[in-house]
Amino acid sequence: MSALTEAEMHSIADRLLGAITAAHADAVREVYAPDASIWHNFDEVDQTVDQNLATLVDLHQRASGLQYTEIRRFLAPGGFVQQHVLVGQAAGGPLHLPAMIRFWVEGGRITRLEEYLDTRQA
Repeated sequence: MSALTEAEMHSIADRLLGAITAAHADAVREVYAPDASIWHNFDEVDQTVDQNLATLVDLHQRASGLQYTEIRRFLAPGGFVQQHVLVGQAAGGPLHLPAMIRFWVEGGRITRLEEYLDTRQA
């Protein structure tokens, strides 16, 4: 397995974030490996790709105008780390959600994702 390049890191992350903000579930699925595992610190449960896509659909039902801002990415062994702020409009007012995600990548697809955020800010 060769090391991920910065260009590959940005391509994979940009494809994922673009698909998420566009609410394009099939495009999100294409970025994930079929058996990818998605974990969040707030529930400490590993989600399947299908479960994660359902979570993203729910997110779009609860908030609009979603955008990732203040994006910073760093290569890490087997993948990369991204810090960002997710902004948008939720029913209760503006959404401003700082987060950090650790990605593991193999063959150009995300095999594991661990997202850290404070749901009290959502």
